[in-house]
Amino acid sequence: MMQHFVRPDGTPPVNGYSHAVAFTGTMVAVSGQVPVDAHGRVVGAGDTADQVRQVFANLVTALEAAGAAMDHVVKLTVFLTNLDDLDTFRQVRDEYLDTARPPACSLVKVAGLVHPAFRVEIDALAVLPAGA
Repeated sequence: MMQHFVRPDGTPPVNGYSHAVAFTGTMVAVSGQVPVDAHGRVVGAGDTADQVRQVFANLVTALEAAGAAMDHVVKLTVFLTNLDDLDTFRQVRDEYLDTARPPACSLVKVAGLVHPAFRVEIDALAVLPAGA
């Protein structure tokens, strides 16, 4: 069970996230995913959209391993090295999420990530569907 509170009365406008998500069930925590493919190669050096797509592809793979999917994500934490990448991040994010029922989300601008070519890292919390 998931209930999305996209914009409760008295909260500021949102852009692709819910202010709160209530849920019951088994929680799945997904470690921060970076723009690296299954062979350990950096994807999209210098191309934010390619990097965000790889990060979401990695999130999908990790979630599937745990019996979950992107529709089960209740919270994302996004780390960007450059806030100029925010619009690109949002466009790609919306390819992977149900924009009518978006997860809660935190965005953090960071000075750098573990590899200098990484522009984005995302971790997630999801809830397994009933009976999973």
